[in-house]
Amino acid sequence: MIHASRAALAVAIGVAALSAAAQIQRLAPAPPGCGETHNTYGPFDYRTAQQSQRWIVEIAHFTHGVETLTKGATGPFGGDIGYTLAVFPNHPRAIQTLERLVEKQKADPAPGTDMTVECYYARGIAFAPDDLVFRMFYVSYLIRRNRPDEARKFLDYAAEKGAESPLTQFNAGMLFFDMKDYDRALAQAHRAIAMGMTRTELRDRLKAVGRWKDPEPVEVLDAAASAAQSASAVASQPSR
Repeated sequence: MIHASRAALAVAIGVAALSAAAQIQRLAPAPPGCGETHNTYGPFDYRTAQQSQRWIVEIAHFTHGVETLTKGATGPFGGDIGYTLAVFPNHPRAIQTLERLVEKQKADPAPGTDMTVECYYARGIAFAPDDLVFRMFYVSYLIRRNRPDEARKFLDYAAEKGAESPLTQFNAGMLFFDMKDYDRALAQAHRAIAMGMTRTELRDRLKAVGRWKDPEPVEVLDAAASAAQSASAVASQPSR
């Protein structure tokens, strides 16, 4: 049974390698000055990739041991994480693992990777500009590096593009709180509540620093109406 499983894995990887050119959907070049990735498979949008495409990469490279930085898969952690991000430029857990690896090894780029963390972020955002989760991970990265002006630019974009999503509005509020922009964090909290968000972490954080205010009834109605208009506008846009 074990031999059969290994044979099946070998066949799957072999077929993927042979059809790599057919699998490539579009190029994902690195930004100027960042170097290049060296994958021959992909790149794929992690959100819409087929389960088999994820499995082929993650079973060999982004294993539990690699993600937890406790056991390598094919060599240095950076090699496996870098390969995963080369195939899936917007892989959310891989980019977070790379950040932890850089902090642990105090080296950026980390040994085995092709680029710096920031270059991987830039490549992922360029490849999947509508992936607001990946973009907000980058906002968090910028905040931790005391680059608030850049962080605000990317966060404003995410909040605007995710206007119909209560979770996006809530997460944006959490990041504004991290930036100590408590007024904007409060506004985002009120907006998320008006859209049906029931999580309390943002409210609790604002209470802890004495900046929480319950939303006024009119404010809730206005926020809900604004969210509905945004959702309607998005739905009415022609598909591309």
